[in-house]
Amino acid sequence: MGTALLLSACGGGDSNTADSSTAASATSSSVSTLKLSGTPAQSVVAGSDYAFQPTVSASGGTVTFSITGQPTWAAFNTSTGELSGTPTSAEVGTTGAITITATDGGSTASIGPFTVQVDPASAAATGTATLSWDAPTENTNGTAITDLAGYYIVYGTNPNAMTEKITVPSPATNDYEISNLAPGTYYFEVIAYTSSGVESPPSAVASMTI
Repeated sequence: MGTALLLSACGGGDSNTADSSTAASATSSSVSTLKLSGTPAQSVVAGSDYAFQPTVSASGGTVTFSITGQPTWAAFNTSTGELSGTPTSAEVGTTGAITITATDGGSTASIGPFTVQVDPASAAATGTATLSWDAPTENTNGTAITDLAGYYIVYGTNPNAMTEKITVPSPATNDYEISNLAPGTYYFEVIAYTSSGVESPPSAVASMTI
């Protein structure tokens, strides 16, 4: 069984956007078969975690990453390309231009330049994400579902480490509102579960920028 996830959003402040496609773009360029993709969040609240890791597509060879314009408050992983850190109130303001570059020895690809705005915690606006999904009707073996019990909503600011989990204990519910989300890009997936504890594969990951 599986679920399909849709998103809508609203929130306080003019900086909220409905989905990640409206975020300021980070350009991606490539030579040969190496490609990078992903849209880094453009803002983070002081005291909150920031993380961006590009998705890399390569046909062969070991890929290594480098960065220019790395913020002083962030660490950079040369093996994965992840930029992450927690700025303090002393780092409030906009970073310089950041560019992340990957190479496999024969070709290169880059994302950037982009900047990250560090907002003061006291000025943080909050947003709301409204999720909706289609209920599964069949088990993975093709038989009808007769004991659907509810859903798990899993989300976070890192698509590879979604650490927040909400239980929706009703099979009749197919939408949910998550409020008080600080500015940033969030990733969501929904998992259906049965009364016997069997879980479905997660839905496709949906993303949203608040």
